[in-house]
Amino acid sequence: MIRALITGAAGRMGGQILRLASETPGLLVVGALERAGHPAVGRDAGEVAGVGTLGVPVTDDLAAALPGADVVIDFTSATASLDHVDAVCRAGKAIVIGSTGFSADQRASIQRRAAEARVFLTANMSVGVNVLLKVVADVARLLGDDYDVEIIETHHRFKKDAPSGTALALAESVAEGLGRDLSRDAVYGRQGLVGERTPREIGIHAVRAGDVVGDHTVIFGALGERVEIAHKATSRETFARGALRAALWLPGQAKGLYDMRDVLGLR
Repeated sequence: MIRALITGAAGRMGGQILRLASETPGLLVVGALERAGHPAVGRDAGEVAGVGTLGVPVTDDLAAALPGADVVIDFTSATASLDHVDAVCRAGKAIVIGSTGFSADQRASIQRRAAEARVFLTANMSVGVNVLLKVVADVARLLGDDYDVEIIETHHRFKKDAPSGTALALAESVAEGLGRDLSRDAVYGRQGLVGERTPREIGIHAVRAGDVVGDHTVIFGALGERVEIAHKATSRETFARGALRAALWLPGQAKGLYDMRDVLGLR
């Protein structure tokens, strides 16, 4: 039985994970965390999530809750997640990170700390998206430089970072397939008299509207035809189930940094 501690327990994803955890074989929720001063602190985590009493109170003290857990499932913010990684590394536990919006320096910091613990960090918890990451690299390699590549992502109005981590991961997969450097070839939106599209550009565009859970489309366009590969998430449940799958897998691994492709055997 894998013992899990859920951070951001009163949030959209934390609540979804708590609701699904009870029906996940081999997983037991033993802790729930929220920031200090949050109104959920002190309440039963199950009642906060709307699934009835779990007998697990929401706390604001991660260090005190960690000894009883095998893995932390973390959907909070980039800054909070870095603090949680530090605490998990000190305790020698495992952490599944679902937060987004990390800077390059923050990701590098997580990678360094992963030598001390089991750390799972992925752009998207969806199984379908992670298969897509492999597929678009293969398609880019097969189609080659004659096809322009544009990536469009749409998310709900509440999302704080843009473009999405998934869009960036898709762009990285395309760049890998084409042998390009994303730091040089990425173009983030266009405005004004920008001139003709250059052959090596990988366009990335962010749309924010309503309650869209997450749509991603990769367009390969040539003169005379267009190939479009799309993934549409219709519920946050797909991300929660991916996180739970990773949480069951991660504690049995050696110390290091992993992502969903490791869980799915797509390396």
